Amino acid sequence: MASSKCSIPVRHLAFTLLALTACRSPDFPQYPPNYREYAYVTNGGSGTVTILDVVNVRVDRELAVGQNPVAVVASPARNEIYVVNSGAQDAEGSVSVVNAENNAVAATIPVHRQPVSIELDPAGDIAYVANSGSNTVSVLDLKARREIALIGAGVEPMTARLSPDTKTLVVANRRGNSVSLVDTAQRSVRAVFEGCPGATDAVILPDSSKTFVACAGGHQVMVIALAHAGQPDRLEALMDVGRGPVHLALKPDGGELFVSNSLSDSISEVVTNTNDVGGAYMMGDNPVRGLVSRDNSLLYVANFSSQFVTVYSIDDGKRIGSIRVGDGPSALAFSSSGHLLFVVDTRSSDVAVARTASRSLFTFTLLPAGRNPNAIAVKAFQQK
Repeated sequence: MASSKCSIPVRHLAFTLLALTACRSPDFPQYPPNYREYAYVTNGGSGTVTILDVVNVRVDRELAVGQNPVAVVASPARNEIYVVNSGAQDAEGSVSVVNAENNAVAATIPVHRQPVSIELDPAGDIAYVANSGSNTVSVLDLKARREIALIGAGVEPMTARLSPDTKTLVVANRRGNSVSLVDTAQRSVRAVFEGCPGATDAVILPDSSKTFVACAGGHQVMVIALAHAGQPDRLEALMDVGRGPVHLALKPDGGELFVSNSLSDSISEVVTNTNDVGGAYMMGDNPVRGLVSRDNSLLYVANFSSQFVTVYSIDDGKRIGSIRVGDGPSALAFSSSGHLLFVVDTRSSDVAVARTASRSLFTFTLLPAGRNPNAIAVKAFQQK
């Protein structure tokens, strides 16, 4: 197939399944022989992780972990991946430690009922796991492979986010309709802010000055100024956005925030230093996840009740097109170089791979996953 066909847009071809060799140069990086890069996709319905070879854009293997894996994160310091296994209803969950060098399970760390998310400190030594079924956050020593503390949270914590200065853990409590702020040094809750129905997702600005929390049970985002220089935590604003805000995507520079309004089929654009909602833009059917390119120029939005990812130009303030993927796109991740976008399709149990070069809007290939895939993380390293 001629390499010129790598530029066929999705509006002219429903699915473009191209051989890797057709686009390898100049669109793909040239790697040293010992370079490895993998994408790890959790399959909630099959108790496995599908491991994708990013260098060769193919499935490497499917690895058994615990029951109902729902979240995954890559270590910033070691060649390890951490998979959160939510387990059966009202059962204890666990975290599987995957050795990325041989893609095998190296250890399993018990946690508490129905863990749903995980956050790492910048050194990759400490993990915070939100246990939605026990209203707690587990603090894990990843080197020792054990829980070292348990912090009480609100009812059904869904997300725990660590501030860049590592002083504050922001916990969004969905059924508690609240936000807990944890002092990480004391490992205790220092403040609770109520009035955020269905608190689901949270982001923190790069300077650790404030946090934004999505109130998915309503139509607002809560803004909290975090304690600093002797000043206490305080509620700064409740911003009106669309209905059902379920996910927050922060630009890498922290200047703008994009809210996925699942029930309004839109995104809201927020200026973070002034807390101004700049506008709402129609995306697709049930947007549930956003991902901003590292150059701050593009926003990719997964529309769960469709087969499309919408591409929004941040600089231009408008949609520039859509990428057709599989059914039920729910999670997004870039390759380490940013030249590939991976889209996890929950209902069709696959992963769409799209090129990001030259703002191309087509699926490069489609790779199989396990049942009900739901989250993804990417890890790159050089094999010793």
